[in-house]
Amino acid sequence: MSSKIPQERLWIFPRVNRPVFAISAILILGFILFGAVFNDLANTIFSGLQTFLATNLGWALVLLTNAMVLFVVYLGLGPFGDIRLGRMDETPEYDLFSWTAMLFSAGIGIGLIYWGVAEPMYHYFSPPRAEPETVEAAKEAMALTFLHWGFQGWAIYAVVALSLAYFHFRMGLPLSIRSALYPLIGDRIYGVWGDVVDILAVFGTMFGIVTSLGLGAIQINDGLGTVFGIGSSVTVQILVIAGITGLATMSVVAGLDGGIKRLSNINVILSMVLLAFMLIVGPTLFIFDGFVENYGLYLKNFIDLSTWTETWSGGDWQNSWTIFYWAWWISWSPFVGVFIARISRGRTIREFVFGVMLLPCSIMFFWFSAFGGVAIDISLSGDRTLIEATQEGYGNTMFALLEYYPLSGLTSIFAIVLIVLWFVTSSDSGSYVIDMLTAGGDPDPPKIQRVFWAVSEGAVASVLLLAGGLGALQAAAVVAGFPFAVVILLISIGLFRALRWDPLMVHRHNQRYRSDVEAEHNMPNALPGTATDIAEDQSPATPERAQPAE
Repeated sequence: MSSKIPQERLWIFPRVNRPVFAISAILILGFILFGAVFNDLANTIFSGLQTFLATNLGWALVLLTNAMVLFVVYLGLGPFGDIRLGRMDETPEYDLFSWTAMLFSAGIGIGLIYWGVAEPMYHYFSPPRAEPETVEAAKEAMALTFLHWGFQGWAIYAVVALSLAYFHFRMGLPLSIRSALYPLIGDRIYGVWGDVVDILAVFGTMFGIVTSLGLGAIQINDGLGTVFGIGSSVTVQILVIAGITGLATMSVVAGLDGGIKRLSNINVILSMVLLAFMLIVGPTLFIFDGFVENYGLYLKNFIDLSTWTETWSGGDWQNSWTIFYWAWWISWSPFVGVFIARISRGRTIREFVFGVMLLPCSIMFFWFSAFGGVAIDISLSGDRTLIEATQEGYGNTMFALLEYYPLSGLTSIFAIVLIVLWFVTSSDSGSYVIDMLTAGGDPDPPKIQRVFWAVSEGAVASVLLLAGGLGALQAAAVVAGFPFAVVILLISIGLFRALRWDPLMVHRHNQRYRSDVEAEHNMPNALPGTATDIAEDQSPATPERAQPAE
């Protein structure tokens, strides 16, 4: 059996998997033309699909996200935790800081800056279950924000990324979404079904990323308005996307280490500078107290918030927020999953799970406490400036908050630069991953193909902004997320089946069996020549040697 997806030349693109590349490119380019010519109709179609899917299948996403949290906890604490993603004697390819910086940059991107103040503020003045603009609303706002950016989303990332890393580094399969289905369909991953899965992954990645790119363009426009008086318009936002796409293209051409890793490290450092500024000039003790209490409230209400579906209250608040977030996380999961898998060689499953689940979440929770929590505290005093800024446009709120502190002009420019860098990192890493998927899992795809997908992302984001702004962007993310939710469920089943038959687990089973036999017959524990020694420093198994039992 071949463990490599065929790569062929297609026009100017030297190494692609023809069916996946061609079909994905044709469908996406077709969408660009359709959205550009019939933008009102495109907005109507996407909004209608979003409403239909969220209303009728929202409960399924709620179940899936909670199931992924339980599954990931089991993987981290259960018997599979010692399995290493690669040879058992390997060390991690990237140090902890670079690894955290890259998974944080890939997994969050612009959303942290865009929603860092706006989302807590929105839930404060328009809470679904509390009295607006009260202390109870403030508590609910922080708990809901933590829910939307917390364990469920990162559990989805962890399952997809862990599956891909395991099957690639441990089993020798291509770094492609289809590989995670090997335990379920075997060699058919190299046929039509594998192509369908990778095409779905390309679509999820494309529309998940362009949603963030659109949000980033809107906020950069708002920042330019605050600092330089430039009015908000779709034209300005498309020009911003064009400029950022150019920067992202240069970064993706530089490659994983030369461009993406370096930018990710810079992003995290600059984000920590802005966070440190808020800690120094803002209410320091309140921020630390708020982080502890908000984290506790989130954990205390975790089951309630995670299973709330508006059954008795009715309304569509959850469709607009929680269901949108779950679909958005799912639509990002192919991109983030492939990227995190690519940078996680050498880590054990236990290290991987707790790193992915706890490190980014805790950093983000502190960020929301420092910015969103402080904004709510200001508003509780009776000052409605930040409430009005949020109602005017979500992208305004961060800049409105910075005006309460010294050097607001300088910090606003700093925030714009930070948004641009997050923007570039999301676009370049997304282009890199899409090219890997369309090049048959090639970990170092040709530069011309990376450029093509980087430009395509900018074009799709521009079309969605023309078609209806933020609403169209959110609708596209939801529509792209629902089909891939089925794939994630299959991936988790396949991963569990494969881990049961990992050589390390077989070795441990044989050791226990041999010990039981030796004890029953009163034999010495280590007779020479009797051990079936699958040593813990062995090389990764090939698919032929470690094919999971059907």
